[in-house]
Amino acid sequence: MQTTVPAPQDKPLNLLADWISREQLAGELGLASDTLARWEARQLGPPCTRIGRKVLYRRASVQDWISAQEQSRPAKTRRGRK
Repeated sequence: MQTTVPAPQDKPLNLLADWISREQLAGELGLASDTLARWEARQLGPPCTRIGRKVLYRRASVQDWISAQEQSRPAKTRRGRK
């Protein structure tokens, strides 16, 4: 009787390749990780997910959030002149 052994995968999957930790994001943005934690509590910052106690951010979602923060400058108005 022969048993079939599953073939080993060529490469292990890196499930978290597109995700970064709160500490990594804070470093990239030049912020304290506590700032990101406050933003999360107030629902102001980029979307995140939790796996246990670990907070992770999807890179594409962070880029979308940064793009959404872009503001156009209002036209300058002259005060005191007509």
